[in-house]
Amino acid sequence: MVQSTLYVNPQTGKDTGTGNAQSPFKTLTRALTAASSGTTIQLSAGTYNAAGGEVFPLVVPTGVMVLGHEPSKGKGIVILGSGKYNSPTFNVQNVTLRLESKAQLRGVTVTNPVEKGTAIWVESTAPMVTNNTFTGCGREGVFVTGTGKPLILDNIFIQNAASGVFLVRNAKGEVRRNLCQKTGYGIAISDSAAPLVTDNNLVGNHSGIFLSRGARPVLRRNLIEKNTHGGLVITGESKPDLGSTQDPAGNILRDNGQVDLQNSTSFTLVSVGNQLNPTRVSGPVTLRSAQVPTAMTGPTLFSDLGNHWAAAFIQGLVTRGLILGFPDGTFKPEASITRAEYAAIIAKTFDLPRQRGTGAGVFSDVPANFWASSAIRVAAGMGFIAGFPDGTFRPQQNLTRVQALVSLVSGLGLGSGNVNLLVFYSDRAQIPSYATEAIATATQRRLVVNYPTPNQLEPMRNITRAEIAALIYQALVSTGRAEAIASPYIVSPNLSLPSFSDIQQHWASEFVRRLANLNLVTGFADGSFKPDEPLSRAQYAALVVKVFNPTPIRPDTKFIDIPADFWALPVISQAYRGGFLSGYPDQTFHPQYSLRRIDLMASMVHGLSLPSADVKVLEIYEDRDSIPAYAKSAVAAATQAGIVVNYPNPKLLQPKQEASRALAIAFMYQALVRTGRVSAINSPYIMSTQPN
Repeated sequence: MVQSTLYVNPQTGKDTGTGNAQSPFKTLTRALTAASSGTTIQLSAGTYNAAGGEVFPLVVPTGVMVLGHEPSKGKGIVILGSGKYNSPTFNVQNVTLRLESKAQLRGVTVTNPVEKGTAIWVESTAPMVTNNTFTGCGREGVFVTGTGKPLILDNIFIQNAASGVFLVRNAKGEVRRNLCQKTGYGIAISDSAAPLVTDNNLVGNHSGIFLSRGARPVLRRNLIEKNTHGGLVITGESKPDLGSTQDPAGNILRDNGQVDLQNSTSFTLVSVGNQLNPTRVSGPVTLRSAQVPTAMTGPTLFSDLGNHWAAAFIQGLVTRGLILGFPDGTFKPEASITRAEYAAIIAKTFDLPRQRGTGAGVFSDVPANFWASSAIRVAAGMGFIAGFPDGTFRPQQNLTRVQALVSLVSGLGLGSGNVNLLVFYSDRAQIPSYATEAIATATQRRLVVNYPTPNQLEPMRNITRAEIAALIYQALVSTGRAEAIASPYIVSPNLSLPSFSDIQQHWASEFVRRLANLNLVTGFADGSFKPDEPLSRAQYAALVVKVFNPTPIRPDTKFIDIPADFWALPVISQAYRGGFLSGYPDQTFHPQYSLRRIDLMASMVHGLSLPSADVKVLEIYEDRDSIPAYAKSAVAAATQAGIVVNYPNPKLLQPKQEASRALAIAFMYQALVRTGRVSAINSPYIMSTQPN
């Protein structure tokens, strides 16, 4: 049976090995010959080139995933080389990799430095290319021809000679959320190719997007700016879809060298819902207004949002047309928000019956011609905002966090809450007396979102644009107008579990209690937690999904000992796809097996993609000789990352001992500390590599 995961290490591996984690292959070439559909090939850091034994072009077979490190977009995992490929549509080409249908390339850097070199060649197949970096190629990063239909998502294309992405013949597919920079054409489309090109940043190229012959792409929400020649250049008989009155396109074209949009065809193009200066247009173009609201322009995520903790909340409001970014393509999530700006968002978001008289919203410092006067009157009439005793509103004053929460509770008429909930907040003494019931209600209704520490309210601090977006989105969820977003920063204290009957004096009590207060772990019906019970592999999978909610990095698989009605099948599947757990060579999972401490560390390192560390760090353990050779790198990485917790002796690892429920919780809590989701706990059992 073919292994579901093959490992490759160009520095320590051998192609005579078995390809498992303990005996990795040396070359990707060898792994590809051993792989079949459903196989994931995990690449270690290093350079994969001809000098190391690679034979180019490399061909990724159908259903095989080549996986590096997605969070860094392949930093330090470099595939460098070129070989001849005889294309049915373009004759002999210089290619690094060719991808078959359902093949995936994730988290690597690819360079083809030869003249007219192409990093990825897609010939009439439908692969996925995501979270990679393509740089230094003699021609382009990705070339799609024939009837190719790839998904090209979230990649960086930089300093390639001709193009970032080039689609020709009858190619389709999707090109989403990529950055194309410092190259000839960011994206080039020719012949009869008709892909969806959306949410990309095309910055600092010769031309952002170049269309020729009969290209028919659909262009949506792309940022095309600061390209030295032109932003969007249209030639031949190309006819891009630049929006319709019912479907505005939302592209931003600005600050390009000669023109932002150049139409060199004989057709009159129609542009609807794009940010475009008419004086920067060359050729016949008709600018029309949309008949539906243009919810947003530019890439879906603003240039300064990236992996911001509030991105999902912000996006939820943006897609509803309730909040906007700035003309420069930013959102400014950390900027403060004024009382007037808040009133404008409230007036746009809610349409509720008037709670107050017609005189509500009339303030001495808000003249009728003030830009937000109408919104202030509407928000005040609904009961969301009020003025000060002196009759002023102070529209330019920044809104505080406590004011925002009180406002939402008042305007939505949510009533009073259980003030005992306020014990959850470490800074509850800072909550003004007038606001205690409102804050309790907001907490009870899950309106409160606290980043980075959920139990720290900071009520008197100015609220940011990101925070107000999160609170308003939660208000929509609370009133049934939006679907819930999973976020560790939504406050959801559980009064029924301030503690458990059997952890009062336990060494891990604080780890358990804090995760319980975040609703990430639960106890048993008798009020106990059973902290010292061994943890089965199935139970661990459930914990992983609850705490980390891992996203897939590889395809699903089936285990012969997991029936379809087994209670843990969904969580085992998600934990497997997320890289936290794997099965055994005989395609079993053994859900009832106890998890060992060494298994716990290996799982966390792989699932969280923790960076590698020098094995010399293991010298701090008194029982380091009991660490299996195959696991030393994982233990070193876990130790360096600060997630290892050892009781009672922090320098005694006991790697083959069963992992208890408490120990797993402590490890997971430390992983959340590392990512900033929770505050650190002062425990003598946390293993630190720093000198005292």
